Amino acid sequence: MAKSLIKKYFAGLTRNSVILAFTSLFADISMEMLYPVLPIYLTQNLKASGSVVGLIEGVAEATQNIIQGLSGWLSDKWQRRKPIALFGYILSAVSKPFMGVFTTWPGVMAARVADRLGSGTRSAPRDALIASSVDERYKGKAFGLEGIGDNLGAFLGPVITVLLFFTLQVGIRNIFYLSIIPGLLAVVMILMVKERKVDFEAKSKLTVHLRNFPKAYWKYLLVIALFGLGNSSNSFLILQIKDEGLSLIDTILVYALFNLVAALISYPAGSLSDRFGRKPLLLNSFLIFMICYLAFAFVPNLVVTGFLFVCYGLFQGIFRAVGKTFAADFVSPNLRASGIGWYSTVVGLSGLVASIVAGLLWDHISHTSVFVYGAGFAFVGSISLLLLNPQKVSNAH
Repeated sequence: MAKSLIKKYFAGLTRNSVILAFTSLFADISMEMLYPVLPIYLTQNLKASGSVVGLIEGVAEATQNIIQGLSGWLSDKWQRRKPIALFGYILSAVSKPFMGVFTTWPGVMAARVADRLGSGTRSAPRDALIASSVDERYKGKAFGLEGIGDNLGAFLGPVITVLLFFTLQVGIRNIFYLSIIPGLLAVVMILMVKERKVDFEAKSKLTVHLRNFPKAYWKYLLVIALFGLGNSSNSFLILQIKDEGLSLIDTILVYALFNLVAALISYPAGSLSDRFGRKPLLLNSFLIFMICYLAFAFVPNLVVTGFLFVCYGLFQGIFRAVGKTFAADFVSPNLRASGIGWYSTVVGLSGLVASIVAGLLWDHISHTSVFVYGAGFAFVGSISLLLLNPQKVSNAH
């Protein structure tokens, strides 16, 4: 009985779906080994300000997401996903150790941007591979499974950092160097993916142009942009709990738990969106974000803040799995990499603005103002999502 229920729960997934989930697992272990210590390394070791942290993270994330639109367009034009994704995974893996080589924040910024450039190059074609790995009915499940790998890697990465840094007394710069190992394992996994060949005659008839995207798609991107203007880098959440007195090791562990929650919710969220639609799930993620940010602003309690950070993982898991799947629903399969890529471009550009504004608020107004600002745009995004025409969405879906 239990076996049949499990089989039904994971029905529709394929070998490629599983391999791509493991690819994201290793890639995120590599990235998240560094992410929780990077803002602390910048502010304490390199004496960078909060504005600099916001600038680095904003530019890095924007670079990642802007290039996704371009790599998605190129992937659709060539109808080749795997080679572009492979290049991105290689670039990202070899860039990370250089963050530990440089001793000034501009050098770290250059390495961080190169890392995110690789991540942006790979993501849209990888997401197109995920969408094509299953029947249309199971896209939410496929993206949810990849979300498990992504967020589980984000859980294991900080745990590995704690083991290396605190238990084995490995220097912080060496952690940057060691992060190349899981990065290269991700390269091995993407090499194992089997991409379907596209008929040459069919490929020659494809046109990848912005006018081919429906109006409902652009309205959806507007909703995402409005919400994204308040969705600044998670570095400010890390700095907030650190400033409230949490030790470095406990800060890293809280961040790891945040990602574990995101991993656990990803597949259920994707599966539920296949059954009940993307919009209700995405709206819930916006509301979770708003509630958590308001609490960060007005409940200055270390235990509560740490708990909220972990709960904030619900937003992370739902938004990542459902947001991209929703974007894919609006476009035809031959435009899928571009559709997801331009969606991610909007996420990145709005995130750049949010992170820069948050850095300025952090340094010149107050820490509380960062979270009030974020909650405000989450409210605006929620209202905009409610107004998104459900008839047009269901037609796309």
